[in-house]
Amino acid sequence: MPRLHYGETTIEWQFRPDAGLKRHYVTVERGRPVLLRGPWVDIPEQEALVRRRARWIREKLALVNKPQLENVIVTGSRLRYCGRSYFTEVRHMPALATPRLAFTASRFVVESPSGSAITSDALVPLLESFYRERAEEKLLPKVRHWERETGLKGAGAFIRHFQSRWASCDAANVLQFHPRVMELAGSVQDYVIVHELCHTIEKNHTRLFWNLVTQIMPGWRREHEALERAMFGGEI
Repeated sequence: MPRLHYGETTIEWQFRPDAGLKRHYVTVERGRPVLLRGPWVDIPEQEALVRRRARWIREKLALVNKPQLENVIVTGSRLRYCGRSYFTEVRHMPALATPRLAFTASRFVVESPSGSAITSDALVPLLESFYRERAEEKLLPKVRHWERETGLKGAGAFIRHFQSRWASCDAANVLQFHPRVMELAGSVQDYVIVHELCHTIEKNHTRLFWNLVTQIMPGWRREHEALERAMFGGEI
């Protein structure tokens, strides 16, 4: 991996050609080489680009590689969405009354009035609100899709906070999903939906239930294992 020395700092970088970009962009993340993206250039030109931003890179490396306090999110931390872990940038915005969270195509941005870090306790409601919005937008249409695919139908589908469950199907066949389902990969989200739709036929985890799940989604065990690895702390 190419590297250069800037004062006492050694900068390693990885180049990712991207013909869709007109300029070159540098990303600094915790515990990873500097990422340089943009139109194809050879190593000497890459080095020139990195050296041109070396002072900025050194400052960002010092920031993101600071030892993290327990339960504190800083620039370079990572948050999960749809099965992927995304770079998170924390910006100090003293003019704000309360912190805000936004998501672009490639990163989370947290704006905090209290500094360049935010505690997990302060972040959780922001993240859950984001998951809830995305669940309303993306998960509930998936429920309707699987209802059409399977012929199984719930008596409504809603987003609801649970203490230790990903989702539920009650006695009236109302389907409810925790906002954190949006942390999971799309295929695992599909499994959660199919699982709950099958509970409209069989309330318990009987052989009939699992046979129905298998009929609809033959590879469900792989998704079920991924769900268990997500460590929500409860059962589906």
